[in-house]
Amino acid sequence: MSAPVYKPRRSARSLFVDVRGLRYHLLAWGDASLVTPERPPLVLLHGWMDVAASFQFMVDALEAERYVIAADWRGFGLSEAGGSDSYWLPDYLGDLDALLDHPELGLAGRSVDLLGHSMGGNVVMLYAGIRPERIRRLINLEGFGMPATVAEQAPKRYRQWLDELKEPARLKPYDSLADVAARLRKTNPRLPEDKAAWLAPHWSRQDESGQWQILGDPAHKRVNPQLYRVDEVLACWRQIAAPLLWVQGDGTEMEKWWGHRYPRSEFETRLAAVPKVERHVLAPAGHMLHHDQPEALARRLESFLG
Repeated sequence: MSAPVYKPRRSARSLFVDVRGLRYHLLAWGDASLVTPERPPLVLLHGWMDVAASFQFMVDALEAERYVIAADWRGFGLSEAGGSDSYWLPDYLGDLDALLDHPELGLAGRSVDLLGHSMGGNVVMLYAGIRPERIRRLINLEGFGMPATVAEQAPKRYRQWLDELKEPARLKPYDSLADVAARLRKTNPRLPEDKAAWLAPHWSRQDESGQWQILGDPAHKRVNPQLYRVDEVLACWRQIAAPLLWVQGDGTEMEKWWGHRYPRSEFETRLAAVPKVERHVLAPAGHMLHHDQPEALARRLESFLG
């Protein structure tokens, strides 16, 4: 007997636009007719190895209708990869800037409410400090940044990157959509079966052999040879003019990702650089807040966005 499949409350339109030479895929709920100065477009940006459709449950939980757009980052979902050996943070910033200026999306010339999860949270934090005039409200869902690096790490990091370039990067295929859904639930046991079953065909695609391939460029698995320079990041964060809503899950433990290389106390010091911060913890929830607590997260968003 197959698992029940989640039924969305709001239907999303699938859009394709050209962004910096790549065919980008986006999902849109509502349209530009819903935009007012008090309710600008809400732009959603997913994390690493995720897709725009991941936000469906949160969008369904919003009480008011509004214009919402979510993008598949380059090399994820249905957006083109571009054939890069590696992925660079400045490219994500360039893509976001181009999306917000794109004439077909109804965002050009407007300020927006900008939300990012995990990797997407890291991107929107930088962008909000680089282009503060474009952001009315900013939401970061567990975009902690990365452990600090020092110049002495560069030779080893470059060597690792060069070694990884010699071998093709691969992602594990799956025999069925049920296996993809099971993989999603293994990563996040809090994800209900019906939502995992709904996400599976958005997160993967069947190839000619009948196997299901994850919609993520395997090149994302390669180490980034570019060091993470905290002083540069904080210089951007200090320029954020929009109020920031920081949301995390009560079950998130940073040490599971980075051990002692990046303690929570260091993140708190970094976050203190942002002028206006409102903090919330959702429970029970882990890193995938928009899957674990979409209703509670939607209430927090609506209270913050007004």
